This record gives sequence, structure tokens and C-alpha cells, in this order.
Amino acid sequence: MSQHDDLEYQLDTLALRTGHTRSFEGEHGEPIFLTSSFVYANAAEAAAKFSGQEPGNIYSRFTNPTVAMFEKRLAAIEGAERAVATSSGMAAIMAVAMSFLKQGDHVICSRAVFGSTVAMFEKYVAKFGVQVDFVDLTDLSAWENAIQDNTKLLFVESPSNPLAEVADIQALADLAHAHGALLAIDNSFCTPVLQQPIKFGADLVVYSATKYLDGQGRALGGAVVGSHALLEEVYGYVRTTGPSMSPFNAWVFLKGLETLRLRMREHSSNAQKLAEFLDAHDKVEKVYYAGLRAHVGHELAAKQQTGFGGIVSFEVQGGREGAWTVIDHTQFISITGNLGDAKSTITHPATTTHGKLSADAKAAAGIREGLIRVSVGLEDIDDIIRDLSRGLDLI
Repeated sequence: MSQHDDLEYQLDTLALRTGHTRSFEGEHGEPIFLTSSFVYANAAEAAAKFSGQEPGNIYSRFTNPTVAMFEKRLAAIEGAERAVATSSGMAAIMAVAMSFLKQGDHVICSRAVFGSTVAMFEKYVAKFGVQVDFVDLTDLSAWENAIQDNTKLLFVESPSNPLAEVADIQALADLAHAHGALLAIDNSFCTPVLQQPIKFGADLVVYSATKYLDGQGRALGGAVVGSHALLEEVYGYVRTTGPSMSPFNAWVFLKGLETLRLRMREHSSNAQKLAEFLDAHDKVEKVYYAGLRAHVGHELAAKQQTGFGGIVSFEVQGGREGAWTVIDHTQFISITGNLGDAKSTITHPATTTHGKLSADAKAAAGIREGLIRVSVGLEDIDDIIRDLSRGLDLI
């Protein structure tokens, strides 16, 4: 399937067929190129490829056929020009920071992001002389007030982790572009199946491929997606510094993309039913899921997304003790910080994924002691509800 032909196909077809250039063996499944380097017929060919005069593979840190397949396929289903794969989702975010920021620049980041994203900007990006401010995700006036002459990047996770806050992507894109800045969206929760931020003006889309793009909890990886011009900068950073995706992991993610739409549909269906059950439970104080009409971001999510995803967070009575009672009485839901797996997972954000944040930072981000996050898997929804009910009924 050529790049020109990609434009004529729908997402499901692109997710199965894009990027596979068969070798001389004519294999049906995508091959894994487990090699560090590549051999040339002569010195002239080597010189031409190293100089860029001829396309081709050089060294698997930055050119590998299996990784290239994953990049082309992800870009195609995103509706973007290009993708660059990285070794993890955090590596993808760092690649954005290092590619587009320099000493003296300013970043605005939403408070409602993964704990490691906060730490990355505060502890590591800031040490290079980059100023970082955090604002409420849904308060557009706060973003406007935080803009400075040296603002170069707005970074957003939408829906947010773990409270499912929803950003107005188009409004933030317009704000960023009016001040010569870029807008980057972490789209890991929705994937390209449920949301395509570039259609709403985002410049860069970031993924933890470890989550739903894989969907089986098998491998670590990340990606940055966007225009050719912007991704050339990201590619240069990854090529030089080496946070590259391994060929084997790229092959795993290729397989994950093949079932992505099917899985996201079922994740969303199960999550909606669980959210409705929890919303009616007398031991649950609040449910955070944009699929609920009472959720403050419901209408905006319905406009930007084709589904509400598989992450349901909720607060229970009894603070940490109540939350741990629910978690500890599950029998099959996996107690782990990862998400996006076919298997349901559960965690206590205040002491795990966001545990290293200061008390003030947790409070600002809405991470309270009674909060539980469930990544709703593909098990039977009645079994998931029963598993959570064991602890809920004991609070």
C-alpha cells in the first residue's frame, strides 16, 4: 500500500495494511529486522546512504525497517504526515521538549498530567533554563494569562490522568498559534481511534504506545506524530541521543494496531457500564468519566471524541482506607500502575502514579486519598462490577 493509496482507505484498513513493504521472501506477516546495522554492496553505496543522497537503512538506532513500518502505520491512522517512534511514552515527551525548547523559553503545562510528566518538566527540563508554569486544564483564561512573549510550547493531556478532564483542543491551538507557540497533546487515553487532535489544530501528538496501542501489556514504547517539518526535528533528536524503539517492540505494536478499533470500542462500552454502576453506588462519592452526562466535560468530549475510552476513576468514602479496601478485595483485577491492557487494572493514584507529587501538587491536581483509577479491560463487565463490589460493600 503506497502512501498515496493510504488516503483512499479507512482506519481499519490502514491499521492492518499500511507500511508493510515485503522483502524478497514475500512474507505475509510483518518481519522483525533484529539487526544493529546494514551491509552495502560497495563503498559508494555506503557513502550515498550515510550522506542521505540515497534512501536506505544505516543503523537501527535511527533507521530500521520494522520500526519504520510502525511509524508509517501510526501516522496513517492518525491522519498525520509522519511519526517518530521512541523507547517509551516519557521518552516521546522528552523528545518534544528537547527538540523545540531552549534556554530562556517558557512552557505551559496542564496540572492534570501523569506524575512523571510533571517531574520531567519541573526537575529536568527546568534545569536547562526553561521556565515551566502549570495551569488548570479546563480554565482557558488561566492559559491566556500564563502566556508570555517567550512561550514556545503548550502541553496537554486530554482526557487527563486520572480525572478525565477534557481540554478544548481547538481553543488551545488557536491560543498557541496566536503567540507563535506549539500545542502538543498526549493522546494516550483515546488513541487515534477515539480522538485525532491534529484535526482540531494540535501540532504534535504524543503517545505511550505501552498503553492502548499495544493493548496487551507486553512492551514499552512511545511515539510523536505531526508534520514532516516538525517531526524532522524530533527525528534528529532521537537519531542523535538514542531513545529509540527496538525492532521487536515495534513489531509488537504493529500487531496491537491491527485490533485497536475493536479493543477501544469494547473498552469504552465496558467503561460506560462501570461508570454508570459506580455513579449509583452509595459508597461512591464521585465518578470521573466523560461518558456520564453529569461530567463537566461531557459535551466537549462528545464533540472531539468518537468514544469516551476505558479509564474510570472514582472517589470512595473513607479516604485511603476505603480506597485500599476496594483495591485489596479484588480477586482478578490486576493491582498495577499500568493501563490500556486487555486485562482490567486498578491503582491508587495518590500513592502510586502520582505518589511523588507534593501534597500541594496533589491537591491542585485533584488527587485525593479516596481516589481509585480503573483501566477497564475486556473481561465480562458483570464480572468486573462484581470484583469491585467485594470491597465497596465493606466500606
